[in-house]
Amino acid sequence: MAYYRRNSSADRMARGLGWFSIGLGVAELVAGRRIARWMGMEEQAGLIRAYGAREVATGVGLLAMGDARPWMWGRIAGDALDLATLATAHHDGNPRRENVATALGAVAAVTALDVLCTAMLHREEATAWTPPPDYSDRSGLPRPPAAMRGAAKDAPIPADMRTPDILRFEPAKVGQQQPALPAP
Repeated sequence: MAYYRRNSSADRMARGLGWFSIGLGVAELVAGRRIARWMGMEEQAGLIRAYGAREVATGVGLLAMGDARPWMWGRIAGDALDLATLATAHHDGNPRRENVATALGAVAAVTALDVLCTAMLHREEATAWTPPPDYSDRSGLPRPPAAMRGAAKDAPIPADMRTPDILRFEPAKVGQQQPALPAP
């Protein structure tokens, strides 16, 4: 189980990035076409909306789950996708190339924050790890099994736990006739 300390600086940073991720994701979902037009990537509006859904899911994961590290790695992977997508749009034929460069710079800055936060989370766990307690010598019994064997053999059995008379089996005695069953 991973060590996780709430309200550490790494945790606060991860939660802040979670809220940022939700905000950015909602913006990409709602204004995907406008963002694509601003960067000269009109044909990529659907992809930007898909990236928005990814951002919202990652943000919710950061805020709702106990261990932020897997979600931070998800943010870093998403940043790599964003950078690759923006790099393909940063070419001479794009009339909005300067806007793409601005977006590349912003994503690179957020990527640096994501990497820093992930490193802080991993460092926090590495410095606080303690080995789990060793319970291998415990059996769960108050005494050794040999000492407890047969301890209840002389205990009285209450009447309500005994077999009712009607259900007790009594073998037939030799030469004794069985009673006839009543006619239906």
